[in-house]
Amino acid sequence: MSLKDQIIPSRLPNHIAVIMDGNGRWAKLKGLFRTAGHEKGANAVKEVVEGCGDLGIKFVTLYAFSTENWNRPKMEVKTLMNLLVSSLKKEINTLQKNKIRLHAIGNIESLPSKVYKELQEVMEKTKENDKMMLTLALSYGSREEITNIIKEISAKVKNNIISIENIDETVINEHLYTRNLPDVDLLIRTSGEQRISNFLLWQIAYAELYFTEVLWPDFNKEHLFEAIINYQNRERRFGKTSDQLN
Repeated sequence: MSLKDQIIPSRLPNHIAVIMDGNGRWAKLKGLFRTAGHEKGANAVKEVVEGCGDLGIKFVTLYAFSTENWNRPKMEVKTLMNLLVSSLKKEINTLQKNKIRLHAIGNIESLPSKVYKELQEVMEKTKENDKMMLTLALSYGSREEITNIIKEISAKVKNNIISIENIDETVINEHLYTRNLPDVDLLIRTSGEQRISNFLLWQIAYAELYFTEVLWPDFNKEHLFEAIINYQNRERRFGKTSDQLN
């Protein structure tokens, strides 16, 4: 029986988020420039999106570029930005064919104008697609997101738009970059690192965490299916006991 056949359709995660880690190490192991790892990593993105589409998963969020990544060497950042533009242009027909809506979260206004323009165009062209929402976290940092939320809500309290007594999880969710997305069910991180790296700290409160030694450029559908099978073998209690669930 194939890995895909072992997956239980009724127990699929609704929202999968991925920290795509290991591009640089993959390139170094092969004696290549780090940029080669990023280029190969684009194939892994396609594998994961196709795999999720095959299973019918509705929401996929990829950590593509963090606020901290701006501190990397300028040439590497430039290559990443150029790769993003070329990937968007290359994959627009695939997104349309598979009815995938592209979405972006983060401080996207800080992206280079060429990247921002291409991103906006693809999001506009795919906005009616309803099979999957593919979200790219770009220039994203969860602490920055939460800091901005506090400022926004504080300003609304000051201007009597919101009362302090009415601030709850729903209000906070409405101010998140991910306001149109459900909470994450499964968070995957590649390359063997076991940390969250400032990614969706609020949204993964009850997510199942899955860490794999596989470097991102080598990650494929079979690795995705392994992660989902592992997820389905866990008991998600959300603070309750096993007896309560049964």
